[in-house]
Amino acid sequence: MNHERHYTLDQATAAMPWVRERLERLRSAHAQLGDEEARSALSDAAPGNGGGEPGQVVSEGFLGLRSALNELQEMEIVLRDLERGLVDFPSLRDGHEIYLCWVEQEEDVIAYWHDLDAGFAGRQPL
Repeated sequence: MNHERHYTLDQATAAMPWVRERLERLRSAHAQLGDEEARSALSDAAPGNGGGEPGQVVSEGFLGLRSALNELQEMEIVLRDLERGLVDFPSLRDGHEIYLCWVEQEEDVIAYWHDLDAGFAGRQPL
């Protein structure tokens, strides 16, 4: 077994609001890291003062990203694609470890699963 924790369909569905919140935090933090103005100012200011305000924006982005990712990892929820909101929940099906597969656009309904090595392309209806 690759995972210690396994979700039932009901447990994974109940976790959806919590997962959505982490996805939003991750996107917000990612945006801070990608803020060109902050990164440019940080690059220009870094030799003199450690970056000041721009450094703080990038630093907060990094810490937010790390925090939300750690929370998902602690729950053994696997983030596959932040932009699409693609996540996998470890589960068991007929005694074999699988992933319950969810994409954010599918609302709060998990309707697919796939083998551990099959990925999104191998999704099958529940």
